[in-house]
Amino acid sequence: MPWEEAYGFSQAIRSGSTLYISGQLSHDMDANFVGEGDFELQVRTTFANIDRVLEAHSAHKDQIVETMVYVKNLREHFEDIARLHHEYFGNHRPTSTLLGVVDLALPPQLVEISAVAILGSA
Repeated sequence: MPWEEAYGFSQAIRSGSTLYISGQLSHDMDANFVGEGDFELQVRTTFANIDRVLEAHSAHKDQIVETMVYVKNLREHFEDIARLHHEYFGNHRPTSTLLGVVDLALPPQLVEISAVAILGSA
């Protein structure tokens, strides 16, 4: 994404067998924000972006061992984020921390998710 160079970070970095995935948000492949005002679409797009990062490292969501989920207006979106997180992972159950936040990087952004994956173990 274009902002990696501008802001000095990577979408993911591997250290040994561990892949650290930066906080992902709802954007398309041209870095345009997706889903203003639509929490579920933002979450689904965010998970799709996590999938893209994993794929770039020949990994799969079943290798994720931890997520950090940041949500604006958590009380309003708690049931939806719980449902969508469970839907994304299915029977795989990584550790997860869910935090309500006052603000995120982009004004219309309602969710951001970072993850840690262990490579080589599906």
